[in-house]
Amino acid sequence: MDRGNCSSLTEFILVGITNNPRMKVTLFILFLHIYVNNLLGNLGMIILIRMDFQLHIPMYFFLSHRSFCDLCYSTAVGPKMLVDIFGKDKSIPFFGCALQFFIACTFVDSECILLVVMALDCYKAISRPLLYTAHMSSRLCSLLVAGVYLVGLADALIHTTLTFRLCFCGSNEIDHFFCDIPPILLLSCSETQINELAIFTIFGFIELSTILGVLVSYSYIILSILKIHSAEGRFKAFSTCTSHLTAVAIFQGTVLFMYFRPSTSYSLEQDKMTSLFYTLAISSATDADSSVFRLDCHTSSPLDP
Repeated sequence: MDRGNCSSLTEFILVGITNNPRMKVTLFILFLHIYVNNLLGNLGMIILIRMDFQLHIPMYFFLSHRSFCDLCYSTAVGPKMLVDIFGKDKSIPFFGCALQFFIACTFVDSECILLVVMALDCYKAISRPLLYTAHMSSRLCSLLVAGVYLVGLADALIHTTLTFRLCFCGSNEIDHFFCDIPPILLLSCSETQINELAIFTIFGFIELSTILGVLVSYSYIILSILKIHSAEGRFKAFSTCTSHLTAVAIFQGTVLFMYFRPSTSYSLEQDKMTSLFYTLAISSATDADSSVFRLDCHTSSPLDP
C-alpha cells in the first residue's frame, strides 16, 4: 500500500479486559495481588543471589536472569493494565505501544531460550557433578546469557519493525489490554501476510527449537537420574523434574496457543485471557518452582549413595 494513503496515527486506545463494573473490582484486586507478588518475588530472588556469595555459581546465575526476564515482561504489561481497569484515558502513544510490545517480546523470547540453557545446566550438574564447575565456566555462562538476550532482541526488533510500519487507516482501538501483534494486525489496512509469515517462521523456529531442546535435555536428565542409587534421591529428582516440566509446558503451551493457532479460530476474548495467563500468572507461579528445581538438580547426582 502507498504510505501516502496512511493516516498519521499518533496513539492507540487499549479497550482493556472488561467493561463490567463488578468484574473490574475483582480483576483489579486479583491481578494487583499477582503482580505485586511477582515483583517482590523476582526482585527478592535477584537481590538474594547478588548479595549471597555462596550463590555466585552458574545455576543461580541463570535463575537470576530468568527472574529478570519475568520481571521485565510482566512490568511492561502489568502496571498499564491495572491503571486502565479504572482509568478513563486508556490511550497509549504510537511509539509507546511499539516500545511496550518490543520489551514484552524481547523478554518472553529470552525466557523461552533461557529455559533450554537451564535444562542443559541441570543435566551437566547431574551427569558430571565433579566436572560441573569446569564445564560451566563463568565465561561460558556469560556468553550463553548474552546469546539468549541477543536472539530475543533480534526477534523483537524484526516483529516490531514489521508491525509498526503498517498502515492504520480506520479505528485506533486495540481490543486488548496491551499492544500485541494479533489485535494490532486486525486494525491494519495493509497486507499482513509478511507479518504472519514472520510469526510462523522466526518465532515458530525459536519456540519449536526451545521445546525440542528442553525435551532432549530432560531425556538425558532422566537417564542420569536412573543411575542414582538412592530410591529417595530418585523420587525427589523425578518429582521435581515433573513439576518443572509441567510449568514449562504451561508457559510454552500458552505462547504456542497465542501465536500459532489457525486464524479462523482466533478470538479476541481467548487472546486476552491467554495473555493474562502467561504475562502475569505463569511468571508468578513458576518462580518458586524454579528455585526448588535448581536446588534439587544440584543436590541429586548420580554419585549420591
